[in-house]
Amino acid sequence: MHHRPSVLVQVDLDGRHVRLVVSGCVTELNHRALCPLVRRARTLVPGIAVIVDLTPAHHVEPAAVDLLRWAAEHEDAVRGTPAVDFLLPADPPGHGTVTRLAGRAGTRRRPGAPGPAREAVPSAAAPGPRLAG
Repeated sequence: MHHRPSVLVQVDLDGRHVRLVVSGCVTELNHRALCPLVRRARTLVPGIAVIVDLTPAHHVEPAAVDLLRWAAEHEDAVRGTPAVDFLLPADPPGHGTVTRLAGRAGTRRRPGAPGPAREAVPSAAAPGPRLAG
C-alpha cells in the first residue's frame, strides 16, 4: 500500500472558511506535503478560518498530527491569522509500521545469493510469422 495523502480543498463562497479534507494516509514521513497547503489556505484572505479535516483518512499517525500542529503554530509567514483547527477521527486508524520497501516485495537479496531466473524475451527485430495473402 502506498502511504500518500490526498487533499480536497473546499473554499466557502463568502471566503470565511477553507476546509482541507485529507484522505489516504498521513504519516510522519509525508506530513510535510500538507504544510504548504495549510500555509496557502491561511493566506487566501486575511482572517480566514482554516480547518484540516483528517476524519476520512485511512491511516493517521499521531506523530504526524503533532508535527502538523507545530508547523501551523510556528509558521512565520501567517502570523496574526486564526489558529488552524484539526478534525481528527475518534479512533485514529492505523496499519502498523510504515516501511520504505512496502510494495517492493522480493527486491532484496542476500549478498552472494543467485539472482532471479529470467525468461528469454524474443527480440523485436526477429521476424515473426507472415500471413500468405
